[in-house]
Amino acid sequence: MKLNPRHRQILWATVKRYIDTAEPVGSKILAEAYRFDLSSASIRNAMNALEQAGLLFQPHTSAGRIPSDSGYRVYVDELLAPSEDLVQQMREAVLQELGEELHRTLESFLERAARLLSMLTGCVALITAPTGVLTSIRHLRLVPVSEGHVLLIVVTDNLQTRSLLLDLPAEVSEDELEPINNFLNTHLSNRTLKDFASDQSEPLWQEFRAWAEFLRSLVEVIREEILAPTVGQVFVSGLSTVLRQPEFTQPQRLWEMVSLLEQERLNLGALILKDGAGQRVTVRIGSENPFTPMHSCSLVSRTFAYQGVTLGSVGVLGPTRLPYDRAIASVQATAEHLSSSVFL
Repeated sequence: MKLNPRHRQILWATVKRYIDTAEPVGSKILAEAYRFDLSSASIRNAMNALEQAGLLFQPHTSAGRIPSDSGYRVYVDELLAPSEDLVQQMREAVLQELGEELHRTLESFLERAARLLSMLTGCVALITAPTGVLTSIRHLRLVPVSEGHVLLIVVTDNLQTRSLLLDLPAEVSEDELEPINNFLNTHLSNRTLKDFASDQSEPLWQEFRAWAEFLRSLVEVIREEILAPTVGQVFVSGLSTVLRQPEFTQPQRLWEMVSLLEQERLNLGALILKDGAGQRVTVRIGSENPFTPMHSCSLVSRTFAYQGVTLGSVGVLGPTRLPYDRAIASVQATAEHLSSSVFL
């Protein structure tokens, strides 16, 4: 269904009203609350059309309507105007609470950030601190295994070994692998993922101009596959707050949320680390989430980084009836602050 201006206006108002009150919304309520220049009958007709399009539904006969997952998706993607004032307000709140720089330990800092994010949004806050950001290369080697293929073997400073099968470009012969190995170990040993993010080695490739593209691709593989951070500790705050929401008055829903955070914490951390890649805020709504207990929830997330290296992720989890504008602004502000404050 292509929404006309009236449909968009009515959908926006219905979602907004339901988020604010947690009560099904009727045409009379919209007419009174938003002073539309429309009759109740016109509003009711628009709501009927939105229901037929799958954007609204009635939880039971004779009740008002509430948004479906699709209705929330249209609201977030098309009707929710970004508010720089709200983002700035969240930035100021984060700065006031967390300060201008990292104090004490990273763990205590991220715990404080999670508590603040939960307080700002009324949701469960999740902040991840990945491991492996400081892992460095101890030794690496390219070993020919078949025609046109080499095995990249990398040993890190914690004595872990990773190997990847790579294509050997036609312009690089097996006889040239030994000088390439010497070159790589000379220039890449003792380097961490953080070092790769601010790579200043472009002049080095000129020494081996014929292999420059191959060397650049190797560095990218090492950065993305070998030294890529994995989820470490996940800091969670605000469970008691979100469980006071009307959606969790049912014992089954409550148990599912508690179980999710207890049993799937690392998977949730991995999800928000993946979703927030690219320094953008991502919103998963209802059934878009991969875990069944999350199908009545929405997840808003973004990563934080330093010099291009992803250090962790920030997310909030709450019922689909969450204040998306505030959640998005809070996640964005918190991720920005952590990016400028956490130096690993």
